[in-house]
Amino acid sequence: DAGAMIEGVLRHCTEMTVKRQYVDSHGQSEVAFAFCHLLGFQLMPRLKAIPRQRLYRPGTGMQEAFPALQAVLSRPIDWDLIREHYDIMVKYATALRLGTADAENLLRRFTRSNLRHPVYKALAELGKAIKTTFLCQYLDEAKLRQEVNEGLNVVENWNSANGFIFYGKGGELATNRRDDQEIGLLSLHLLQVCLVYVNTLMIQKVLAEPVWLGKMTTRDFAALSPLTYHHINPYGKFDLDLNTRLPALDEPQKTAS
Repeated sequence: DAGAMIEGVLRHCTEMTVKRQYVDSHGQSEVAFAFCHLLGFQLMPRLKAIPRQRLYRPGTGMQEAFPALQAVLSRPIDWDLIREHYDIMVKYATALRLGTADAENLLRRFTRSNLRHPVYKALAELGKAIKTTFLCQYLDEAKLRQEVNEGLNVVENWNSANGFIFYGKGGELATNRRDDQEIGLLSLHLLQVCLVYVNTLMIQKVLAEPVWLGKMTTRDFAALSPLTYHHINPYGKFDLDLNTRLPALDEPQKTAS
């Protein structure tokens, strides 16, 4: 999940500059925190297992500096390890940015199954430092928790919309043939664009009325989104005329000889 997240941020085919990326617990890891920091955007996960998270001390000799946090404090960050392998970490991050390396394949090299890899250790150490800073802000600021929750809800709503319009197999690609997968995803992208375009026109038409525009508050404008889909019929439209008989019912019955 972390590899797909980074790939999506780097190659989203728009002019948007991503500064913050909201993910759930499965979209984050210590290595992901490190790569996101090196790539210039902030990873902001909504963590479910907050009581099991650990905070790392910024340096040695600070055991008693945070008496209220002793239950969740762990060892100090190894800054020497980060400095030793910083150049190679920047090299990997640059390869991701330029597209000469695939995020999913690259992150597969830096997992817990490769604990002895020195660059993995350095990335994990940097990720621990970044994650500790994020956790302190996350626990201290209610507005930050609300921002993460709202941002992730937008993503989850869009995923729900994709599953809704990409019907038949519940949003899943039902084939392992590359050409068929490409056709399916291109069709999904076309449906996405059409849905957003039509919804945007509908919202603009409603807000063009002074009565409705006057009811909008700043909070209402912030909540406007073209990702609604509950008014969409994904199965097409079928006109039923009870006064017209089906051609097959008008044919005389044939008896078997």
